[in-house]
Amino acid sequence: MPSRYQWVEESVVFEQHTGRQPPLPQDKNFVGTKLTSRMARYFFIVLLAAFILIFSRLFYLQAVRGGEYRLAAEGNRQKIIPIFAERGLIFDANGKQLTKNIPNFYLALVPQELPRDAQKRKTLIERLSGLIYQSQEEIEKKINEYGSYNHESVVIQEDIDYDTALSILITAADLPGIEIQRGSKRLYLNYNSSLAREVVTSTPYSLSALLGYIGKLSQADVGNLRDQGYLSSDNIGKVGIEKNYEKELRGVYGKKRVEVDASGKERATLAEEAPISGKHAYLTIDFEMQKKLEELIRAVLKNNNKVRASGIVLNPNTGGVLAMVSLPTFDNNDFSGGISPEVYKNYLQDENKPFFNRAVSGLFPSGSVIKPAIAYAALQEGIITSQTTVLSVGGIQVGDWFFPDWLAGGHGLTDVKKSLASSVNTFYYYIGGGYRSFVGLGVDLIGKYLKYFGFGQKLGIDLPGEKAGLIPSREWKETATGERWYIGDTYNLSIGQGGLLVTPLQISSLTSIIANGGILFRPHLLDYFENPLTKAQEKYSVKKINTYLFTEKYLSTVKVGMVDCVEYGSCRRLGTLPFAVAGKTGTAQWNKNKSNHAWFTSFAPVDKPEIVVTILIEEGGEGSSIAAPIAYEFYKWWWGYKSEP
Repeated sequence: MPSRYQWVEESVVFEQHTGRQPPLPQDKNFVGTKLTSRMARYFFIVLLAAFILIFSRLFYLQAVRGGEYRLAAEGNRQKIIPIFAERGLIFDANGKQLTKNIPNFYLALVPQELPRDAQKRKTLIERLSGLIYQSQEEIEKKINEYGSYNHESVVIQEDIDYDTALSILITAADLPGIEIQRGSKRLYLNYNSSLAREVVTSTPYSLSALLGYIGKLSQADVGNLRDQGYLSSDNIGKVGIEKNYEKELRGVYGKKRVEVDASGKERATLAEEAPISGKHAYLTIDFEMQKKLEELIRAVLKNNNKVRASGIVLNPNTGGVLAMVSLPTFDNNDFSGGISPEVYKNYLQDENKPFFNRAVSGLFPSGSVIKPAIAYAALQEGIITSQTTVLSVGGIQVGDWFFPDWLAGGHGLTDVKKSLASSVNTFYYYIGGGYRSFVGLGVDLIGKYLKYFGFGQKLGIDLPGEKAGLIPSREWKETATGERWYIGDTYNLSIGQGGLLVTPLQISSLTSIIANGGILFRPHLLDYFENPLTKAQEKYSVKKINTYLFTEKYLSTVKVGMVDCVEYGSCRRLGTLPFAVAGKTGTAQWNKNKSNHAWFTSFAPVDKPEIVVTILIEEGGEGSSIAAPIAYEFYKWWWGYKSEP
């Protein structure tokens, strides 16, 4: 026994002191304790980092983007549907309705609700193509164009009648993403006065250029107008009053929150916000004046084998446009519900440009209708007095150049009033450019006064597309032609030629200034807006835009010259009317191979002017022979019309 225990003790002592490694159990316990301590620290750091990361992500999802995800989740069972506002109507000065909204239907797709599977989507488009007789390519093109707005409807076909809409709705009930929506179609009305009833126009009518039309937003429009509440399926005013007063006419859309099923079909209405209808627009345009002026111009064009013309009737005391005709024109009902490609192509290919409003956008040499402005400038600058005379012998000779009068042999002694009555060119050569010892205005002063009368600038009419025109100057000629300004250029400018370009609207405004004693009004078509519910009115603010103070006595001298034009001059045809008219004819050269433009501008009655009438027949020849007779017939009709109860 003792010897055995002794061996054990010696064995233990031997292992502790010989340098050999201890038995495996002791070695394992020692190393394990050392590694656990180090890993605990690492594990704690990793755990803390993971906790911070998870907590941060949780905070971001719930606190930062919680509202967004909540709305997205809500959107899985709810949908906001816009409620279209009724577009405001347009009326003439006497309250005649010129536009009308009628309900219609259109077919739309909601890209978000279409099948995600490519084959299922293709099958749906194939079925849809068969229902509306539209090619699959056309449908796919529209979806691709507006695919980025996948939560909104994409209009596939407009102006669907009720029976067709109902048929599609029943047939396509199992097709996801397809909607039949109720819309509004804009119609433009005409009136048959003799029958006292309204009928829809079926032929082009001159109000089309003024009222304009509405059409679908282009893709560029959608991008630009989304911040203003427009949808990809919206209509917008494209031309005329519809475009200029789009904001007021459009109204404010309402909203309807609905509950939908998994396929996007509406199941119940949860909440609704009513739309606000657009404002009604009452114009200064008198429908009967518009119709009569167009009728008279059309008749003259037809009888003289002419095509292009414009006419304006203006109130000289407010700047309100009573009638404005531009021919040829278009029928804005062609755009109701979407214009066909063939009809639109025909309009675009017409060389006479029916979409072009010649009254505000057409630029023409003025010819002699500019002479009242030149006469005023010479009087104001002291170049002449009302008694100054010039001897007209048929023209003037300057070196190798001869500047003629329109009358061979001349007009004899001519003062400023006779110069206007008989449109004597020689008188204006003198006062414009000077001759021999007579000092004229010169190009700079002529340009200065033409600006006072509203030329070379936009007058600010509430129609899109107005042009400013051109007043030629030394700098302009050098830039345009590389040549310096000559005295002959001043002579040509003095009689409304030589690069001067004006609009019929500017000539009307010039005549208005003479008629009203010196006020240049901003021309306008809007009279007031009316709230369709409260009937509250917002009146258009008439604005004087001239910064120059005209001298009344010099304007009176010019006015007498225009009255003399009617009494014994080139406007004498109007002398048979039962009231006094002041007028000025003009014949403008513009192309040596084509006929001259024929102008006539006037106002009446002379003692208390109520209207200005300006007529331009393009390539019409003499203003006195083709333009003045139209004004005569209009004045004769107007005198009876204004006397009606």
